[in-house]
Amino acid sequence: MSVMSNWIMVLGASLAGGVVSLVGGLYLLYGKRGAKILQRVAVPFAAGALLAASFFDLLPEALEQSEAQLIMIITLTGFIGFFVLERFLHWFHHHHEHDTSAHQGTIRKSSAALIIIGDILHNFIDGLAIGAAFLVNPATGIVTTIAIAAHEIPQEIGDFGLLLSKGMAKKKVMLVNICSVGATIVGALLVFGLGESFSLSEPILLAVTAGFFIYIAASDIIPSIHAETSMRVANIQTLVMLAGLLFVAATTLLAHKVIGHSQSPVHQEAHVQTERE
Repeated sequence: MSVMSNWIMVLGASLAGGVVSLVGGLYLLYGKRGAKILQRVAVPFAAGALLAASFFDLLPEALEQSEAQLIMIITLTGFIGFFVLERFLHWFHHHHEHDTSAHQGTIRKSSAALIIIGDILHNFIDGLAIGAAFLVNPATGIVTTIAIAAHEIPQEIGDFGLLLSKGMAKKKVMLVNICSVGATIVGALLVFGLGESFSLSEPILLAVTAGFFIYIAASDIIPSIHAETSMRVANIQTLVMLAGLLFVAATTLLAHKVIGHSQSPVHQEAHVQTERE
């Protein structure tokens, strides 16, 4: 029963994270003016949430279970790895547009397809992060889910807007994003299931996830705050980012205090069996 409840918890967390992102996209469809304000606030909040989850939860958990030098190397590898992946996707996108520049309709369709593929891949990676976090303990899983949901809101608003600008119907945009939610769930359950079956290295998974979070905050989100032309808005966004950082940091401490710092039931049973042998 304890193992089953943990599976249900992973499923519920990954589903909740996806639903939150859908809400942001729906807000764009039916309240465009409000969506711009929401995006301006959600983006810096997400940066603070991701950084807090990395430095207050994921990295401390990884460092407790492995050597500091190895964890730092893996975190940097995760950071660079996601940078290379993003550069490849950008190269593929521009290269593909260049090859089909003679056909504007084809450009729109191919660009929309690339946006969809990128969104589903991104959500799948988010799911991997959620599953890896729940392998450690429920508290880390919940904190990671909150951080991912925070950054999914502005991301989905952006993706909704891009797909609409490519001429895609609202119903199709909704269908695409429901599929993206499914990718998050599949990623979370896949990693959690593999962890149960093959005893995946939790510190490495956590370090890679931390590298992923730090990369998103440092390369995609914080530069957008620096690019803000209004000093007043930029100052507000800075305060919102700090609020996101403090919120997730406090949530981390509260979650570990209330839920506990123990490992997931799956790994508790594995350790018990190892001790018996």
